[in-house]
Amino acid sequence: MVEVISPGIHDLGGFQVRRAVPTVQARSVGPFVFVDQMGPAVFEPGRGVDVRPHPHIGLATVTYLWSGVIRHRDSLGSDQDIQPGDVNWMTAGRGIVHSERTPRRLREGEHPLHGMQTWVALPRADEETAPAFHHHAAATLPEVAHRGARLRVIAGRAYDRESPVRVFGEILNVAIDLEADAETVIEAGHAERALYVLAGDAQVDGADIPAQHLVLLDRGHRARLRARTPVKAMLLGGEPLDGPRHLWWNFVSSSKERIEEAKRGWETGRFGTVPGDDERIPLPEH
Repeated sequence: MVEVISPGIHDLGGFQVRRAVPTVQARSVGPFVFVDQMGPAVFEPGRGVDVRPHPHIGLATVTYLWSGVIRHRDSLGSDQDIQPGDVNWMTAGRGIVHSERTPRRLREGEHPLHGMQTWVALPRADEETAPAFHHHAAATLPEVAHRGARLRVIAGRAYDRESPVRVFGEILNVAIDLEADAETVIEAGHAERALYVLAGDAQVDGADIPAQHLVLLDRGHRARLRARTPVKAMLLGGEPLDGPRHLWWNFVSSSKERIEEAKRGWETGRFGTVPGDDERIPLPEH
C-alpha cells in the first residue's frame, strides 16, 4: 500500500503553487521540509513571476523547471537565469536574501512556467554555514534513458549516477519523464522516499496516482512506477533529519531562538540587500 497526499493550493497572483510538504501526513521526507509545484501556468504578455527579495536561514532551496525561465538574484551578487533542466541550488546557511522574477524579455509575449521548488533542511552542524549559490546547467546533470524513461539526477546519487551538485548529507532527488506505457523501478536504497506526480496518469505498484499528488513510499520497498499517459514526476528523499526542525515563514532551524534572531535581523536590515532589486517582502505579522 502507498499513502497519497493531496497538496494545499496557494494562488500567487497569476499562477498556483501546490504544497505537498509539510502536511499532517508528512512533516518532512528525508531532509526535504518544503515541496512545492509551481504551475503549470501560461502568463499573458506583461505578466510573470515577481517574488520580491526575502530572507532564508538554515536551508538550501532547490529549483528545477520543466518549462519557463526564472531569474535568480541574491545578496551574494548572483544573477542567474534558470532554464528547463537546469538546477539552482542556493545554500542559505546563516543567512541570505534572494528574489525570483520572470526576465523582462519574456514578458513581451505569452510564456509558460512549470517546475518544482523544494527546501532541504541543513544538518544541525551546517545550519550556520556560509551562504552560497551554485547553478548547474542541464547538460552537466547525469541522465539515464531507457525504454521511454528519462531520469535526471538533480542532487545526490541514484540509478548508479551522482549529481555534481554539492549537498549536505544523504539525499535523493531525481526528475522523471516517462512516455506512455513506459515504467521505471524506484530502488529501496534510501531510508525515506516520496514521489510527486506533476502531470499525467501514473501507477505505483498498480495503484492509480492522481496528477499533482505526493506518494509516500514504504521504507525498504522496491516500487515500480508506470505511466498510462506521458508522466512528469519528481523523486525525493534521503536520510531522516537529525532532529526536529522549526519552520517559520522562510526560516528553518533546530532552534526557536535562532528563528527569533532571524526575524529581528530582517526587520533591522542585517541580512543585506539584492543588487539591482531594491524591493523587499516585509516580515509577516503571523
